[in-house]
This record gives sequence, C-alpha cells and structure tokens, in this order.
Amino acid sequence: MALALKPRAFLLDEPMAGMGAEGARAMTEILSDLRSQAPILLVEHDMDAVFALADRVSVLVYGRVIATGTVDEIRANAEVRASYLGEEA
Repeated sequence: MALALKPRAFLLDEPMAGMGAEGARAMTEILSDLRSQAPILLVEHDMDAVFALADRVSVLVYGRVIATGTVDEIRANAEVRASYLGEEA
C-alpha cells in the first residue's frame, strides 16, 4: 500500500527485528530494490543488512553518535568495533 502512494522516502525502524537469517536476507533484498525508488532512512541493529544497504552510516551508543561515515570507515572505527562489531570485524 505504501508503494502505491509513490513515497519520496522510506523511514524504517528495525524492519529485521525478530527475523531469522533467511528473513533478514529476504528483507535486505527487498530494501535494496527500493533504493532506486526513494531514499531509505534505516534504523537497524543487523549490521550485515546495514553494511549491504547503506551509503552512509551513523552509529549511536546510548543515544550519542559515536561515528558517521561510509561502510568502510565505520568498519575501521575503533570505538564502533569495541561497541558493536568486536575486534575481529
């Protein structure tokens, strides 16, 4: 129904919440296709999905932005790695 209204942007708050790995992959594919129709503002904890979809990422910890940048910049950020990704990321 939302697509029929030709939205100018998609605002999504944790669309992968509660999904298993297969569901998250399917949702990531759907969102990837939507990128060509309108910008997406995505709030998500599934970092694989975020990295697959995002052009730009902002990472928050307790409501404070600790980093903003490209996927590669976020992956390399020491504070992000310690907070979310683990040192082996």
